[in-house]
Amino acid sequence: MSENLKTIKELADEFNVSKQAVRKRLTEEFRANHVETVTSNGVKTLVVTYTGYMLLKQHFTTSNTTGNDKVTNTSNPTNADLSVVKILEQQLFVKDKQLENKDSQISQMQNLLDQQQRLALQDKKLLEEYKAENDSLKSLQMPTQETEFKHLDNQYKDEVNALKEQLETLQKQIKDQKRIEEQEKPRKWWGLWRK
Repeated sequence: MSENLKTIKELADEFNVSKQAVRKRLTEEFRANHVETVTSNGVKTLVVTYTGYMLLKQHFTTSNTTGNDKVTNTSNPTNADLSVVKILEQQLFVKDKQLENKDSQISQMQNLLDQQQRLALQDKKLLEEYKAENDSLKSLQMPTQETEFKHLDNQYKDEVNALKEQLETLQKQIKDQKRIEEQEKPRKWWGLWRK
């Protein structure tokens, strides 16, 4: 292969990273611009051009340097790091106090809610008792429409029956009166045979 073209394995060895790390950097755009496929002995191999090699070299050398710097920074904590830790601890302490306050507020709110629910239940029971008492008083004081109608119906029936009796009595009297009038009426001699 050409000196300017490098395989993924060669790049990984040179940059002291894994082949997977190199493949991760080979995005579609990078492959379109800086990767070629070369066939040697019937095997297709991906190779990176010189410009792609330079871009990868720049990336891996800067990331390796910053990674090493980070390792050294964490091994020796400085005064700045200690002050940051102290500030964070103070913030945690303040947040813990705030959480305690919120917990107590939630507890108070829960107690108030329970109390309100109990009072509402008592109010509901009292209303039901008053309603039942009111209904019983109404039923004692005022007859219901149904009983009123029955009473009126019975009263009308009684009046109708009394009127019927009077009518029957009057009809009977009228019949008796007619009979008496017929008996007292002078009969003609030719009407004797009719009856």
